[in-house]
Amino acid sequence: MNHKRCQRLWREESLRVRVPVRRKRAGRSTTRSLVADAPDVVWAIDFQFDATTDGRPIKIANVIDEHTRQALGGQVARSITGEDLVIELGKIAAARGRWPVAIRCDNGPELICQALADECAGRVGLSFIDPGCPWQNPFVESFHGRLRDECLNLNHFTMLLEAKVVIEDWRAEYNTVRPHSSLGYQPPARYAAHCNHQHQQQEPELSKPPDQ
Repeated sequence: MNHKRCQRLWREESLRVRVPVRRKRAGRSTTRSLVADAPDVVWAIDFQFDATTDGRPIKIANVIDEHTRQALGGQVARSITGEDLVIELGKIAAARGRWPVAIRCDNGPELICQALADECAGRVGLSFIDPGCPWQNPFVESFHGRLRDECLNLNHFTMLLEAKVVIEDWRAEYNTVRPHSSLGYQPPARYAAHCNHQHQQQEPELSKPPDQ
C-alpha cells in the first residue's frame, strides 16, 4: 500500500486525528491590580513580532509606562528570552532611577519564567492578566496598534540592524513629537516632564517566597 491509497481510505472512513489542546500556564501574580495614578507605578510589557524580507523573525519587547504612555523600551532581536528581558528592564530602571511599583504582563513563557520572578521578588509586584484576555493590558495593546500601523506595516526590513534603527527612531518620535489625546494632546515625554502626580494607593503586598 502506498501513501495515496492510505490517504484515500483515510478519507473514505472519515478518520480524524484528535489534536491535543495545550492549556496555557498562567503566571502567579504577586500583587493586586493597580491603577497607574503616577509615573513609574505600573509598567506594561508585551511582545510584538515582525520579519525581515528573508522571512526570519523579529521580536520586539515593548515596555510602556501606563500613566505617561511613554515607550520606555523597545528591545529588538531575533529572539528574546526571560534573561534578556531582565537585562533590558534593569537598563530601563537604571536610566529612570527607579523600578516601578508593579509590572503588568500576559502569561508568555518569557514573563512567567523564574528569571523575571527572581529579579522582581521583594522589589516589584507582578500582575498577570488572565490567559487569552489581552484587553486587560490595554495600554501596551494600544501601543502595539500604533507601532504596527505607523511603522511595521510601512517598512520592509532587509536586516535586523535596519529594523532596530527604524523602530527606535519611531519610538523617539512617538515619545517626543506625537501628540496623545489622553494627555491633553501632548507628547508623552513632554507630559512626563511636567507631571507631578504622586502615587496615592496603598503599596502592593508582595508575596513572600516559601520557607526553605
